[in-house]
Amino acid sequence: MSCPDCFSGHVHSGEPQGEVTKLHGLDVYVASPAPDPTGNSTIRGIIIIIPDAFGWEFVNNRILADHYAQKGRYKVYLPDFMNGRSCPVWAISVMGNLFKTDTLYDWLVKPYYIVRAMYAMLPFFYFNSFGKSWPIVKSFFAAVRQNEGAQLPVGAAGFCWGGKHTVILAHGAEVDGKPLINAGFTGHPSLLSIPGDIEKIKIPVSFALGELDMVVKKPQIEQIKSIMESKDGLGEVKVYYGAGHGFCVRADHVLKDAEQAATEAEDQALDWFNRQFANVQ
Repeated sequence: MSCPDCFSGHVHSGEPQGEVTKLHGLDVYVASPAPDPTGNSTIRGIIIIIPDAFGWEFVNNRILADHYAQKGRYKVYLPDFMNGRSCPVWAISVMGNLFKTDTLYDWLVKPYYIVRAMYAMLPFFYFNSFGKSWPIVKSFFAAVRQNEGAQLPVGAAGFCWGGKHTVILAHGAEVDGKPLINAGFTGHPSLLSIPGDIEKIKIPVSFALGELDMVVKKPQIEQIKSIMESKDGLGEVKVYYGAGHGFCVRADHVLKDAEQAATEAEDQALDWFNRQFANVQ
């Protein structure tokens, strides 16, 4: 299930520090760790971000990739899995205006914002259904596993739209006898089939879920927790109380609690990858 919260939130300030390149047929934003004081630039593994609806060019997603690279010493890829069909960033302000109800003017202009929202969202859903995007995602992960990740652990970090792909990758697809990923992390995933998608998980996955998320609601959170607890170390579920959908990527960093939840989720992901990658032979 998807909802208006998938297209709401805040755009962060800041300048991404990575570079754009072409990799395995896709445009990719690449973030790399800076050399440490001794000049060592060795990476600990590869993390591939499968983003929310706003895609690979969204500044929030690129800054998150930078954080993963610098704090975790990972090579981070943020590919254009949507082939240029991501939701436009201006949809965030449209959704904010659409749900204003303070004045008569707010109600009078609702039809305008409804049309604008549909103009932004409908093409995204049409071009980026799971059936269309999954082969692109799977192919990229397979290519990375066979090349850049042949001798390194590989992780998937999926948010909102990308969460479904991360969970499906964790079902254990392989190439050349190796799993496409060694671990997954997902923040506020959408489009999940619960319990089915969760029950099939074979690769370790960490979930960051918002208590107030209108996509994965409290009963579904409890289902996910119950299933993952039965999988003997294959996963963890952390619930962020007071957090809604999008908090990992589109939180308002002017608000202390929102920024804290986003930072904690970032640390959750890095801690998870650190622990899981340490077990990779």
